[in-house]
Amino acid sequence: MTEQQEKIRRWLVSELAWENAEFAGPLSGGNSNLTWRFNGTPGDCVVRTIPMESISPSSARGIERESTVLKLVEGKVKAPKLLAWCSDIDVIGRPFSVQEYVKGVSVTDQLPSAYAHCANSVNALGTDMISHLADIHAIPADTPGVSALGRPEHFIQRQIERWLKVRHQDVARPLPTLFSLGEWLLANIPALERATLIHGDYHLDNTLSDVEEPRINAIIDWELATIGSPHMDLGLALLFWGDYRTVSPPGFAHLQSISRHSDALSRHDLAKQWSQLTGLSLEHMDYYMALAAWRLAAIVEGAFCLYKAGKVDSAYAAGLEHDVPALLGEALQASQGHW
Repeated sequence: MTEQQEKIRRWLVSELAWENAEFAGPLSGGNSNLTWRFNGTPGDCVVRTIPMESISPSSARGIERESTVLKLVEGKVKAPKLLAWCSDIDVIGRPFSVQEYVKGVSVTDQLPSAYAHCANSVNALGTDMISHLADIHAIPADTPGVSALGRPEHFIQRQIERWLKVRHQDVARPLPTLFSLGEWLLANIPALERATLIHGDYHLDNTLSDVEEPRINAIIDWELATIGSPHMDLGLALLFWGDYRTVSPPGFAHLQSISRHSDALSRHDLAKQWSQLTGLSLEHMDYYMALAAWRLAAIVEGAFCLYKAGKVDSAYAAGLEHDVPALLGEALQASQGHW
């Protein structure tokens, strides 16, 4: 246990009256934040904070936003309950949140052993994933508290313009499709059908699946939550799903790879389920599928730029040599109706 973890343990005892608090170990999840589990009474908890090397005037905003959103969605969607937000940097040198511990696993390429042999397990998780996404999108943008999270007007335009500008300024290799498709996306933005709360990074890996039954126990990683077009969330969730991918191997092939078989529900099946639950149209899903793949490619290309500059050296960053062009290929195919 580090000095910071011991300080948090003492804070749990003094500020939350936690009995028998002790550090239980780190939890995986996310590339940018630290996630630690603590045991105690009345129950286990999870502490989320930023790494010391990430400290800047804006570095804690994601954790703070997540804490705000967890309070707003309590009782409305399956998410960990926020137990406390500590903005006092004197405790460990940076802010942190304390959340309810939810038992579950993040599923990527392997199902929990209890239901790995069940033929319908993948589809059960897929339909549950979409059902919980629809619960998020049932929260209107004008809900008290939610309305302060962002400005839905011209949100897509601002996102595209932002990432086009970044990629023009920070270049590691020629990516002509990124710029041509970005201009197409700007010129073809659909009218906003309904503004709602959106998760911002929704896919199966950002949920916790039950270890005994094929169901989702909690949605996690809310740092990017805002208000905007719910179709953006749907596009990203569907991007990694299913056996039909228009580029082989696809970008980030490991994500939701449990669904890479012919018996899995298709992206279109899940999209129809979402539409039925939300009452929202699927008319422009070609656009939103293209946007999801393009935006992700534009964002993560930044890590590849750092890799090429010798500033980071990881398997993830190196793999972007393939993943980014593959995502752009899928974006282009989606824009033509193939997804």
